[in-house]
Amino acid sequence: MKAIVYHNYGSPDVLKLEEVEKPTHKDNEVLIKVYATTVETTDAIFRQGNNLSARLFTGLFKPKFTRPGAEFAGKIEAVGKDVTRFKEGDRVFGTTAPNFGAHAEYICLPEDGAMAIKPDNLTYEEAVSIHPGALTALPHLRDAAHIQSGQKVLINGASGSIGVSAVQLAKVFGADVTGVCSTANVDLVKSLGADVVIDYKKEDFTRTGQTYDIIFDTVGKSSFSRCKGALKQGGIYLTTVITPAILGQMLWTSKFGSKKAMIIFAGLRSVSEKNEDLVFFLELVEAGVLKPVIDRCYPLEQIAEAHRYIDTGHKKGNVVITLDHI
Repeated sequence: MKAIVYHNYGSPDVLKLEEVEKPTHKDNEVLIKVYATTVETTDAIFRQGNNLSARLFTGLFKPKFTRPGAEFAGKIEAVGKDVTRFKEGDRVFGTTAPNFGAHAEYICLPEDGAMAIKPDNLTYEEAVSIHPGALTALPHLRDAAHIQSGQKVLINGASGSIGVSAVQLAKVFGADVTGVCSTANVDLVKSLGADVVIDYKKEDFTRTGQTYDIIFDTVGKSSFSRCKGALKQGGIYLTTVITPAILGQMLWTSKFGSKKAMIIFAGLRSVSEKNEDLVFFLELVEAGVLKPVIDRCYPLEQIAEAHRYIDTGHKKGNVVITLDHI
């Protein structure tokens, strides 16, 4: 089968399309033909190898995980003899995180893996775009910040994969949402339900005089120190980017002061938690309050180009990688 492989950190050119052995499913596993996957900002960070905190997970000197990609949508081609949850021909979507390998024609997952049946009214490309950002946004807002109806919530990076999900989920929980994005993405963020949109090229949200119950920096472009003055007493600052600074601030603010800094290692949550969230997302999609956002689609053969686009920092929603639908 064809799969994306890389053995060294670096530019998108380290990504190679290679012929590798097709996986064989075990008795408790399903074999999935992948029709769509995504390239996330984290995929680019892992590939670049510039973030020391990330290298502690992916390998200090060279990648431990040579086949990238975690999100997938596709069709079950075969099932193990002990599998009861799914059957051959089921159309599914989900994530392999914290494992990888979804940038390939086939993957194997245990039947109790983080996946669900794809709704018939969504394409594979739409289905794979529902959850990458939402599986990170939801535990930050719901589990770490305990978001409540009527709270004022600011989403920094509101047009990215996590951001578009965070805006929509915050509205589901009844929050008053301010989104921060570039000029080009203001209309998109408004369309997702944000009550106020700040163009960061024109205005610094930390200097508007407004204060918030929750500030969620989905792109790691701010800091707790910078945002502290824009937090209400008892307010919570969330970020998705692991740095020594945020880890120290989490520890300090857990003991001192009313304003807290937090980060959730969403990819490391249990499979059962992720499955519960996938079911929740499907309910929201059916209700029409959670919509997938797709920026661009690339064929698997052009995954390096997708990474180059990610590296520009201008991605809106999700960048999808497509494979042949057979």
